[in-house]
Amino acid sequence: MTDRHHLLVHGATFAAVGDRGDISGVRGGSSPDGLFVRDARHLSRWQLTVDGAVPEVLTPVADGDAARCVLVPRGGRREPPGHTLFREQAVGDSSFVESLRVTSNRPAPTTVRLALTADADFTDQFELRSDHRTYVKAGAVRSRQILDDGIQFTYRRAEWRSCTTITAEPAPDAVEETGTGARRLVWTLELEPHGTIELMLRVMARPHGDRRALRVPRSPASVHEQVAGLEERFMEGVAFPTGRPELARACARGLADLAALQVPAAGPDGEELRVPAAGAPWFLTLLGRDALLTALFTLPYRPRSAAATLLALAATQATTTGGASAAQPGKIVHEVRHGELAHFGQVPFGRYYGSVDATPLFLILLGAYAERTGDTDLARRLEPHARAAVGWMLDHGGLTSRGYLVYRADEGGLANQNWKDSPGAICWADGTRPTGAVMAAGAQGYAYDALRRTAWVARTAWADETYAALLEQAAADLRDRFQRDFWMREHSFPALALDGDGRQVDALASDAGHLLWSGLLDKEYGEAVGRRLLEPDFFSGWGVRTLASGQPAYHPLSYHRGSVWPHDNALITLGLARYGLHDEARTVAGALVEAATAAGHRLPEVLAGYGRGTHPEPVPYPHACVREARSAAAPLALLTAVGGV
Repeated sequence: MTDRHHLLVHGATFAAVGDRGDISGVRGGSSPDGLFVRDARHLSRWQLTVDGAVPEVLTPVADGDAARCVLVPRGGRREPPGHTLFREQAVGDSSFVESLRVTSNRPAPTTVRLALTADADFTDQFELRSDHRTYVKAGAVRSRQILDDGIQFTYRRAEWRSCTTITAEPAPDAVEETGTGARRLVWTLELEPHGTIELMLRVMARPHGDRRALRVPRSPASVHEQVAGLEERFMEGVAFPTGRPELARACARGLADLAALQVPAAGPDGEELRVPAAGAPWFLTLLGRDALLTALFTLPYRPRSAAATLLALAATQATTTGGASAAQPGKIVHEVRHGELAHFGQVPFGRYYGSVDATPLFLILLGAYAERTGDTDLARRLEPHARAAVGWMLDHGGLTSRGYLVYRADEGGLANQNWKDSPGAICWADGTRPTGAVMAAGAQGYAYDALRRTAWVARTAWADETYAALLEQAAADLRDRFQRDFWMREHSFPALALDGDGRQVDALASDAGHLLWSGLLDKEYGEAVGRRLLEPDFFSGWGVRTLASGQPAYHPLSYHRGSVWPHDNALITLGLARYGLHDEARTVAGALVEAATAAGHRLPEVLAGYGRGTHPEPVPYPHACVREARSAAAPLALLTAVGGV
């Protein structure tokens, strides 16, 4: 995360704090700070002063799972600090807790005036993005109520209600107004010679509609115990590779991150589930494509996550046609949001279906889960959902009418609706963007695999041989069409997409590796593609670039036009192994593991595309999610592809 913000994540709750543990609430930039729950900022200021001044940082908050820092009063060399402050912070479920210890460094009694300025602006995350949009909030009211041991901030707008409650032990001596919406909690501390006083600050965030009996953890230490237990349960039964210790560490780090990224969801019958959120800070929610790929990567090791993901997405599957939501019967949801703007329809993302590939990925996961586990009960339970998903691919999706899955840009939604969903991601080699309908290559591979796997499910779980044969024929026809229409003979490589007129969008892109994963290409074509992806214009030394360098559209710091995505490379590695290119698979896997090792064994969402010869360490992409589910699961996909010895 940029701007020296440090991220603490626990399920649907995250906090972003600065080097001294403060929250400034300043808008703008790529990563605003605050305490966020279900898309709303429940703490927008959390700023500590000592004797009226901002303390100096002795030890800043370090990147990691805990927020700890050491502060001292401002001073000079001749006068050593009279006292030291030790801050430790943690987030729990809809909560934030801080331990603040003040220790005297003097042999005589000392008085210290401590003040904490706090506020909750309840801003929706979409308001904090850098797209400069504004949203009308007619009738919105914020209020503050002083409590015996703290303060409560409340927000109301029509039926929408949310609040943030701050309590302290010991209680503040006073709660002062600041001239703004913030309030200042003040303590006058009498320190004994070399004595210590500890304050415990607890924040409970109650988003709209949350009626659970919430409990704030007693201390940061109790949060750490809960997290350790959760991580241990998440890793239970996973055999880490003994012959590849760095890969084993990356797998363990990834599983720990996935444990923190689990968010609540409901199944078709209202059952409570936990599914992987896409990533923090911006996407701490259910995203269909991201959850499905994460579940596919972890399937051999944590099949229960796959079952929960399938049930949650079946529960949100579209049954009607919607306008701004891009819903169509049978379509799997792209994004689910719980914030104020989604609630009032000011953004279309409450349930947004602008994805061409989540639906085939749902079918792929269902088939892979049944085949891997032998559990056909889930396949039978979800048979109506699976048949509806196939129906969407054939009808609304375009397989029958156009021969391919097709998408068009949504007004107010996404311009591109495959995994490369930034506005300029799908382009010709010169950077020109297609207009109108787009048929992205990777999505056709997913459709092919989905048809084949669903045919297997129909035959083994549904006892419907006729339906299975129809799906197998549809898959075979798609494969023949694709290799005729997408293959660029002059490049011996598939096009990134076809435009609405059937013209080949000729950029050389990593999406071709997804075709290896899905098995869409004939063996000769697949081997040619796999070897081409390891040539220097594609392979940076840290992974395969999204766009080969040397093309006018390439940029090493573009989100999808030259960067290196770990999950993209995990799919490529699985595809290389599928086509028998095991040396190439080991090369890509080794590069990713080394990139993870350089960053504390954690793979970020995306890396810059600079070559390893240019800079000896991986260069971070400036706006990447620090914790991202697909990247966290990628080491497990690498383990599947190359083994542990």
